Amino acid sequence: MNTNMFNEKFRQVFLFLLIVVIAVLLSSQLSLFFPGLLGGITLYLLSRSFYFKLVYDKKWKKSPTAFLLILFYLVLISIPIYFSIVLISPKINQIAAQQDKIIQGIQIVATRIKERTGISLITAENAKEISSKVSVIIPMLLNSTVMLFTNLLMMFFLYYYLLINGKDTEKYIGGIIPLKQENIHLLANETKVMVKANALGIPIICIIQGAFAAFGYWIFGINDWALWGFFTGVFAFFPLVGTMIVWVPLVLYLYAVGIIWPATWLALYSFFITGNVDYIARLTLMKKMGNVHPIITVLGVIVGLKLFGFMGLIFGPLLVSYFIVLVKIYLNEFASIKNIE
Repeated sequence: MNTNMFNEKFRQVFLFLLIVVIAVLLSSQLSLFFPGLLGGITLYLLSRSFYFKLVYDKKWKKSPTAFLLILFYLVLISIPIYFSIVLISPKINQIAAQQDKIIQGIQIVATRIKERTGISLITAENAKEISSKVSVIIPMLLNSTVMLFTNLLMMFFLYYYLLINGKDTEKYIGGIIPLKQENIHLLANETKVMVKANALGIPIICIIQGAFAAFGYWIFGINDWALWGFFTGVFAFFPLVGTMIVWVPLVLYLYAVGIIWPATWLALYSFFITGNVDYIARLTLMKKMGNVHPIITVLGVIVGLKLFGFMGLIFGPLLVSYFIVLVKIYLNEFASIKNIE
């Protein structure tokens, strides 16, 4: 290897490592904004074809059309939030007006648990510990609210500029990916299919989970069962413990007022049916909407939640799918010996 070739290789490796280092630094500093960035990409992939049809076929202006789509998604996001606030406000006022009964109910539950198990739920030490935890949780909730609005701003900011510069951005990304054109198309199609399947599937899953929860509340005699089913569907948007935010207090309330057997059956129904119907629905929907293998969905959700937070429900399965597709692309691009005799 002559000196010029060595220098050229050295420059190439040095520049590549510099790019990697800067990318790692940027990622570490922007990690809090990943949900917003991924959300902007999701909205773009969902509405890209419709936007291009309006702009290039119908000759609509780019910027007003982008703002119109942003307004549509803002309304779509605001509707469940608005109804949640309107419906829950009377309940909060009712709870505030009946604090003594609620405290008395909690004490009854604690007494019964102590009689049957010997475990004291409410002691002086527990009360101090709960108060200290509440004082820590409140600032955390405030910070989470600020981060939520910041990520929403980031999401719509990125979404706007992806719409305005969508085709140029896609051409640029396609130009810097060092793969054959057919493999670039394969990656693009995999991304669109996976994102659409998960982004459209999650609201449907929340509706299904809310409907099953409402049915259980109706069977076991919960007042305002449709309202609590709606709240369960809204909180089902949050993985793992979302539905428990609603049905666990309802079960404890039934125990507190002495309705033991309905409370027990509701707890079992909510834990086994309401809490797990989303997994069955997710596997079925992902298979039908994007021909996504159940293993990809399960592994993707596990990995995605740790890496990307809530948006990992969408981008986790995509990451697992990328791994499988990239293995195929590697074999297609670089495997020179296909048959070994």
